[in-house]
Amino acid sequence: MAATRLISTDDAARLSRLLQANREFLAPWEPLRGEQYFTEPGQQADAEAALERYDRGEAIPHVILDEGGQVIGRITLSGIVRGPFQSCSLGYWLASEYTGRGFATAAARELTTLAFDSGLHRVEAGTLVDNVRSQRVLERVGFTRFGLAPEYLNIAGRWQDHVMFQLLSDHREPL
Repeated sequence: MAATRLISTDDAARLSRLLQANREFLAPWEPLRGEQYFTEPGQQADAEAALERYDRGEAIPHVILDEGGQVIGRITLSGIVRGPFQSCSLGYWLASEYTGRGFATAAARELTTLAFDSGLHRVEAGTLVDNVRSQRVLERVGFTRFGLAPEYLNIAGRWQDHVMFQLLSDHREPL
């Protein structure tokens, strides 16, 4: 169904339009952002920074595509740490009209496979306590809940608790 690919600076215009159209929808789940972030130059700069992290081996920033290859969101493996840790974090967002259709689940499966194929052992993800839909995405991919992180991230302007999930390379579901 869904596919992902490495983000490109050419995605800036589409991402800017998606973020502007979905600003209110995404606001409860996102950090506060300055106006520049929602502009095409802001998305261009964000994509450039993401690709720099990719080049350093610190992140794998992808866009989520619909069946026709149109960008509908983002998904990223970030905070990649090698050595004895071999771990990273997963984060994603989708435009509202694409939620509930399996795109996030398929994209999360694809990125966790990329993580494990690159030698990582663990992928972690956190959701706001009341973000049940995102929790279901992670559970469908095979993530298990392992705890609660109080005041984990500053989301929507305040420090908020997150339910923590992980998927270990030797515990993943076969595709």
